[in-house]
Amino acid sequence: MKFISWNVNGFRSVLTKGFEAFFKEADADFFCLQETKMQVGQADFSPEGYFSYFFSAEKRGYSGTAIFCKKEPLRVLYGISGKHTDEGRVITLEYDNFYLVCAYVPNAQNELKRIDYRMEFEDDMREYLCGLNELKPVIYCGDLNVAHNEIDLKNPKTNIGNAGFSYEERGKMTELLDSGFTDSYRYLHPDTVKYSWWSYMFQARAKNAGWRIDYFIVSDRIKDDIISAEILNDVFGSDHCPVELTIEI
Repeated sequence: MKFISWNVNGFRSVLTKGFEAFFKEADADFFCLQETKMQVGQADFSPEGYFSYFFSAEKRGYSGTAIFCKKEPLRVLYGISGKHTDEGRVITLEYDNFYLVCAYVPNAQNELKRIDYRMEFEDDMREYLCGLNELKPVIYCGDLNVAHNEIDLKNPKTNIGNAGFSYEERGKMTELLDSGFTDSYRYLHPDTVKYSWWSYMFQARAKNAGWRIDYFIVSDRIKDDIISAEILNDVFGSDHCPVELTIEI
């Protein structure tokens, strides 16, 4: 099965930038979006052969997630165990033999103004994923808003302590991986330098001064079922590019 995850930085915007053509060409079984910035019904996109699930933030034009899937799930859950529902950040689909969790993890913001909420979110998410993992394997994807190690961003030394590369955020990613999960891209590409997000400032994408903050994280027990994990940095339309996982599950 093929999974794609993409922070589109505004779904209505990316629909004007070739999204539909990419969607059809990719022909993924699951297509997960983050930062949709829309309310349900505001975008004209109903792909044939897919079920669609949207989770919007209460604040209009902010955050939001969506999943398009070829197979109807057994159950759809929004938020994290009844928490973190106001910003539309987490959708879970349950299937017979796995859970798919699509997330847009909160940004800690400048000067780590939102780090306390970020830490609460991370702890709740880890507990939630571990609980799911006790029942079935988990595929967790999305914009996780952290570059885990120095290899995952262009300028690590000047970004130490900044949002997305703080010791606190990196530590939470380590805790998650140590709880029974694998970073699929780094598992297959331990030494590859490739990024999934670039600032709109200073021609960062043209200079490839980016960060790898978009992930597919899988339960350890299915890591050897991964066929491929890729970063599709030749796809444009957002300040992020899509990431892709192909796995036999």
